[in-house]
Amino acid sequence: MSVRVKGKWKEKVKLTVYAPPYFGGAPITTMPVNKPENAMGRVVEMTLYDLLRQDPSHYVIKLYFQIEKVTDDSAFTRYRGHEYTVEYLNSLIRRGTSMVDWIHDYRTKDGFEIRVYASAFTQYRVNTSRKHAIRMVAHRTLESRVPELTLGQYAQEAVLGKIASEIYNETKKLVVLRHTGIRKTKLLTKLEDRPPLELPMTSEIITSSEQQRP
Repeated sequence: MSVRVKGKWKEKVKLTVYAPPYFGGAPITTMPVNKPENAMGRVVEMTLYDLLRQDPSHYVIKLYFQIEKVTDDSAFTRYRGHEYTVEYLNSLIRRGTSMVDWIHDYRTKDGFEIRVYASAFTQYRVNTSRKHAIRMVAHRTLESRVPELTLGQYAQEAVLGKIASEIYNETKKLVVLRHTGIRKTKLLTKLEDRPPLELPMTSEIITSSEQQRP
């Protein structure tokens, strides 16, 4: 039995999986598959720290990349979404404060449907009218920004906190905040409906200089 399994393992093809160009385009993992085409549609999960190796606080953000193109022994991915880790999200929820969520679907400049989960965490408990006002600020910001951005641009701005900072700057006029963030994004456009994935030509390394501190 062990010899047979070993033989099957030797027959597998080892694919090198690459991050999208807007997240550096570097190799992020290897994946053994029986046939290269079997990797299509698989999702790779990693933290933002695993990708950038810059700031330890990046451990609190999980990224999801989906394989959409395989060439020889290389697999290329597209951003499928991100989310806060459960531990980090729980640490933001405190007694005597409010967590205000806004969940809505938007379309990017290049035609991708995404579901955005924006959250604001206040310093003190707020009433229903204030919660509604916070949600409307989040919606107006996302409604104006997302259609101006490609999926890759949105992914950078959402993950690194730029969009959250815009929401924060407007919302702090209404209430005292501890944190705002795009705590989760889901790519809704089905795999078969997405435009062909372009292979990366150059590596565009992003920085976290604009990221809002947790």
